[in-house]
Amino acid sequence: MDTSVAGLKKLILAHLKFTLARDRSTASKRDWWLATSKAVQSIIIERMIATQTRHHQVNTKRVYYLSLEFLMGRLFSNSLYNAGVFETIEHALQELGLDVETLRTEEYDMGLGNGGLGRLAACFLDSLATLDLPAIGYGIHYQYGLFKQEFRNGHQVELPDAWLDFGTPWEIVRPEHKQEIQIYGTVENVFDDRGNYVPRWTSTKKLIGIPYDIPIPGFGTNTVNYLRLWESKASAEFDFEAFNRGGYLEAVHEKAMGETISKVLYPNDKTESGKELRLVQQYFFVACSLRDMFRRFRSENEDFTEFPDKVAIQLNDTHPAIAIVELQRIFHDEHGMTWEKAWDIVTRTFAYTNHTLLPEALEKWSVGLFHKVLPRHLQIILEINKRFLEQVEAKWPGDVEKKRRLSIIEEGHTQMVRMAHLSVVGSFSVNGVAALHTQLVKSDLFPEFDEFYPGKLNNKTNGITPRRWLLACNPGLSELITSKIGTGWERDLDKLRALEAFADDHEFQAEFMAVKHANKIHLARIIKHHCGVEVNPAALFDVQIKRLHEYKRQHLNLLHILALYRRLLQNPDLDVPPRVFVFAAKAAPGYDLAKCIIKAINAVGAKINTDPRINGRLKVVFLPNYRVSLAQRIVPAADLSEQISTAGKEASGTGNMKLALNGALTIGTLDGANVEILEEVGKDNIFIFGMTVEEVHELLKKRYHPQHYLEADEELRTVVDWVGSNYFTPDEPGCLNMLRDNLVHSDPFLCLADYRAYSDCHLKVDAAFLDRARWARMAILNTARMGKFSSDRTIREYARDIWKLDPVRV
Repeated sequence: MDTSVAGLKKLILAHLKFTLARDRSTASKRDWWLATSKAVQSIIIERMIATQTRHHQVNTKRVYYLSLEFLMGRLFSNSLYNAGVFETIEHALQELGLDVETLRTEEYDMGLGNGGLGRLAACFLDSLATLDLPAIGYGIHYQYGLFKQEFRNGHQVELPDAWLDFGTPWEIVRPEHKQEIQIYGTVENVFDDRGNYVPRWTSTKKLIGIPYDIPIPGFGTNTVNYLRLWESKASAEFDFEAFNRGGYLEAVHEKAMGETISKVLYPNDKTESGKELRLVQQYFFVACSLRDMFRRFRSENEDFTEFPDKVAIQLNDTHPAIAIVELQRIFHDEHGMTWEKAWDIVTRTFAYTNHTLLPEALEKWSVGLFHKVLPRHLQIILEINKRFLEQVEAKWPGDVEKKRRLSIIEEGHTQMVRMAHLSVVGSFSVNGVAALHTQLVKSDLFPEFDEFYPGKLNNKTNGITPRRWLLACNPGLSELITSKIGTGWERDLDKLRALEAFADDHEFQAEFMAVKHANKIHLARIIKHHCGVEVNPAALFDVQIKRLHEYKRQHLNLLHILALYRRLLQNPDLDVPPRVFVFAAKAAPGYDLAKCIIKAINAVGAKINTDPRINGRLKVVFLPNYRVSLAQRIVPAADLSEQISTAGKEASGTGNMKLALNGALTIGTLDGANVEILEEVGKDNIFIFGMTVEEVHELLKKRYHPQHYLEADEELRTVVDWVGSNYFTPDEPGCLNMLRDNLVHSDPFLCLADYRAYSDCHLKVDAAFLDRARWARMAILNTARMGKFSSDRTIREYARDIWKLDPVRV
């Protein structure tokens, strides 16, 4: 294919005319974006076909990455970079009177994920292709994303995220590879053709999964893997007989029910029907995916004993854990394997990544719900558990407590199936996502499993793709880096270490900070557009962007903002640098306290931003509808990265890595990957505060009393009372009481205990920021020392240690 400027220009015009039925005089900006995307997709698809042909020829082993989320963001810029045609397309568009920057804003973020779990999956897909590792991602083709967030009077309002309304140029529908699966029904015991009594799953409903493929090009290579997403359809979409007798709604009832399954990411599971839909979603996508893997395996192999030699399945958290049971059912029920042989294959196929230490985030489903939705799978789970507990009894005879803690079934008023336990028992590898997290998984979350399965639990520290989180999102810094150390860092992030030689170079410091200032000017325009607030690009941009959750402690940040505001009111001559506090986050629709924190930040910001007494020295903005494309605008502009979770609660975090890579300094606790960032950048280039994991445990063991901290700290006591008064919400009296009461009476994530250390640490931040040369040096060293946190390093470790997967060059 001709990838010259003339060739690409011709290709863009051909797609404009023959794909979109437009000419140059009628084309909108969106039409030009679609035509350009289709032109790039043509190059990528040619490589994708070559990749899949090569994989088939060598009958390669593949890794299948199962995830309920893939937070892909926009694909336009990354596709241009990874296809190696960014500059050529840029010139072709210039000749057509267009520019890349204008067109990229026409793309809508793909609504396929929510937080770090989904973004990690997207980074991993990029690295798998870049490293030439044969891989396919599997997920759900959601019609609606999590939700579109708006603020009304400071409150979060959720609107449908209809990301597919205008379609996307990146996906390819594959109806020829549709899969039919069963659900609901009953289990009967019948005689098979050999006279054996066997269970048969009958009276089931049928669902159809239609696959949509999104090609994933690697950077600096010809490899193109793909992400396969399943859209649900009913097997009987239209009842013609009912339609003819006038029952129009009845005629399409099955169709509507079938399509509900892939309608929305994370239905609200506070209700029984919501829980049922989530379990159905999880089973639907793993059952379709496993059948697709079987189809591919059988096209190249015949002996099922070779299955683990050709198939490695990675479970991204517990959402796809039912795949373990489904694969056992397929081998045992459908292919007539003995239980032992089937289980041997299953347990050599799956690997599980744990992403959380919070007990409430570890999925459990009631036995009753399983019996209703997946009755045969419940039987298999009970059999897996029975055999497993026999092994536990053999190791620890008579130890009932060990059995209780290890059992897949949690006994209680309602029996529950513990999906994390199922994942550990059914996988050959279980990994954490940061060194500290893995240590806590072994010592606190699964100590008995670590004892029972020595060596099974291991660490794979998370990473981020530098192609999106530096090359594409921060072109100014990327160009500066390349001008000093050359290319190659995009595929080998350790090469950034060469920047250390320039950390004390005043000319390079000035250039580095000039790029940061330009990015801050750009973000200031976005803030003005979305929030109506003027901010000073010379101020310290203090950024906290992540899912809204108590353990992430956005409300600790708020307490410090209130204290700073109060200090400035009482001492207008206070020598502190001007600050812009930037928040972006979504709260789960049913999470009332998280939504109250959003309201509190917006209310405090509204008061501070319009108070003439502080002369614009403090600004607080909460950017709405946080998403990948917005993060790509905030990250390059950040001066300070808030990573302030309670020690022992954050598994890893990846926002910390993205911000540090782009020259933001971290203020954080010794939690998650912060510990390893400290090791890499050095203690002089990061601001660490607060209790350690051990100190948190000790405090909770002695019984934590938030009132002690309030009594001992007048400033803290005042700001907590202030946020709970009606000063910031005169039109909604009492609306922030929930936040104040939570802090005063329970404070489960120890904001008050860590407050003074946090506040004092910010004084060190102030001093460093006022010393411009020192701050520049620290920022440069943060960028230079982020090599470890490339997702390429993470994926190499998975491939080497877990999947035993070799690259296949195309």
